[in-house]
Amino acid sequence: MTTPSALERPTGVPFGQRLAARLVLAPATVLALLPPRRIRAVLSLLRRGAAPATAVQAQGARDALCAVSLRCTGPKGCLPRSLGAALLCRLRGTWPTWCAGVRVVPPFTAHAWIEAGGHPVGEGVPDGYFARLVSVEPPSRPPSR
Repeated sequence: MTTPSALERPTGVPFGQRLAARLVLAPATVLALLPPRRIRAVLSLLRRGAAPATAVQAQGARDALCAVSLRCTGPKGCLPRSLGAALLCRLRGTWPTWCAGVRVVPPFTAHAWIEAGGHPVGEGVPDGYFARLVSVEPPSRPPSR
C-alpha cells in the first residue's frame, strides 16, 4: 500500500530562471552519480571566487530547480536538487553551503540540502534536524578584485 502525496511545484518562477535551472539540471544529475568525495572535490573547485549566497538567493535557486523538474521536487530528488541549486547560485556569482548528511531523529534517512546563513533553505525543518556529514561552504575570504 502506498501513501498518496501531492508534489507542490513552485509557481511564478521567471522564464530566465527556469531556463538557467534546466541548464544546470544535467550537470547536477551527473554529479549526483559520483561518490561523495568526488562531489566535494568538484564543488570545492566550482565555489572559488563566489560570494556567500543569501537565503533569498538560495531559495530562488531551489524554487527554480523544483519548477523545472518533478524529480527534484520529489522526496528522492534531494541530491540533484541540492546540487542543481548550488550550481544555479554559482552561475549568479554566489555559493550556498551544500550539505549531505542524515536525519537526527529516527528513522535513519540520508539527505542533501543547501544552507544560507547557517539555516536549511526550503526544507521546512528546524535547525539541527539534519546532521552534516559532508559540506562545501562558501569561500572563507571574499574574492580579490
